[in-house]
Amino acid sequence: MTGSFLRFYIHEGDRHHGKLLWEWLLMRANELGIHGGSAFKAAAGFGRHHKFSEDKFFELAGSLAIEVEFIVSGEEAQQILNLIHQENISLFYACIPAHFGTIDLESPHPPSIKAGE
Repeated sequence: MTGSFLRFYIHEGDRHHGKLLWEWLLMRANELGIHGGSAFKAAAGFGRHHKFSEDKFFELAGSLAIEVEFIVSGEEAQQILNLIHQENISLFYACIPAHFGTIDLESPHPPSIKAGE
């Protein structure tokens, strides 16, 4: 199947409707029927403000990024983007074309990543 790899970058302490934003986004995507999503905490990085942050014991909580990502159809990606826009949330995102599927152990052949197969 083809679709999109949709990733959002969220500060770990950002909140929306009283919940951590990354948790809220995962819960809402689940409610939309998205098949899966994941959140990953960055070890280090910098964003558009060029402030470098890294995961250290004494660093203040909430300064690192959480990557929230989904592998979705084009329609599902648009649903998530529509939701975020309707909720008036400003987020940086990346939407990358993706080929995805599930390995079928019953099939005698491995999956093909060639276009159209």
